[in-house]
Amino acid sequence: MARAADAAVAAAVRAVFALLRALGPDRASSFGATAARAVGPLLPVHRVALDNLRHAFPEMPEAERGRVLREAWDNLGRTACEYVHMDRIWDFDEARPNAGRIQIAPEVTERFERLRSDGKPALIFAAHLGNWELPAIAAARHGLAAAALYRRPNNPFVARDILALRAGSMGELIPAGLSAPIRMMEALDRGLHVGMLVDQRFGRGPRVEFLGRPAASNPLLARLARRFDGCPVHGARAIRLPNGRFRLEITEEIALPRNETGRVDVEAATALVNRIVEGWVREHPGQWLWMHRRWR
Repeated sequence: MARAADAAVAAAVRAVFALLRALGPDRASSFGATAARAVGPLLPVHRVALDNLRHAFPEMPEAERGRVLREAWDNLGRTACEYVHMDRIWDFDEARPNAGRIQIAPEVTERFERLRSDGKPALIFAAHLGNWELPAIAAARHGLAAAALYRRPNNPFVARDILALRAGSMGELIPAGLSAPIRMMEALDRGLHVGMLVDQRFGRGPRVEFLGRPAASNPLLARLARRFDGCPVHGARAIRLPNGRFRLEITEEIALPRNETGRVDVEAATALVNRIVEGWVREHPGQWLWMHRRWR
C-alpha cells in the first residue's frame, strides 16, 4: 500500500514537473511566486517565519516584516518552480560575461578560475538564499570538479526522479545520511570541491549565535576542515535580481579560527560560518528561508 501511494505521488510530481517545463523558466517562476504568495501566509509555518523574523529584527516595523515575508514566499515559490529549468537559467558565457541572466563580477570569475586550476580540493558552503541550487550548477557547467551534499526525498520514486534531474547538471551528488561524512572525505581525497548548505538546524551540533539567538548548528564543514588541514574554505551564494537574473558570488578563502594546538577550532569555526551567513541574510532578508524551525 505504501509503495503504491509513493508511486502515485511520484507520478503527480512528474506531471507537475512536465507542466512547469512546458511553461518555460520565466512563466514557471512567476507561477511559483504567485502561488507561494497566496498560499504561504495561510500555512502554519508562516507563523514560524514571522516569529523567526521578529527575533532576528526586533526593531523592524511589523509592516516591513510582512513585506519581507511576502518576498520570502515569492523567492521560495520561484526557486521551487525554477528547479526543472536550471539548464536554461544558467546561461553564463565566459566569452560574453554578464550578457544573460547570470551576473558575475570579474573578481569573482578570477576566484572561480583559481579554484578550478589550483589542483587542490576545497570546501564550499552556501545557504538557503536566493536560488541556492545555482552554485552547484555553476561548478558543473564550468569544469569545477565538485561534489554536493543533498537531502534525498523520503519517497524513493521521487528521489530517483530528482537524482536523474540533478545528475546531469550538478556534478557528483552525496545524499545526506550516516555515510555522508565518509563519502565527503573520499571526495576531498580525490581532489574534489565539496559543497554543502550550512544554515539549517542540526540537533547534535554546537549551539552558536545566529541572528541574535543560540542555534544548534552543523559542524560538519568545520570538522572536515580540521581533518583536511590546509583545505581552502569559501562561501558561495546566488542573489536573486529583478527580471529573472541572478548575481553569483564566491568569497575569498576564509581563515578559520584555530585552537592552542594549531588545529581548526570546530565550534569557533562553526560560529564564524554562521556569522558570514547571518551577514548574507541581513543583506537580503527577503531571500532567506525563514519558514525553517531553526531555533527549536
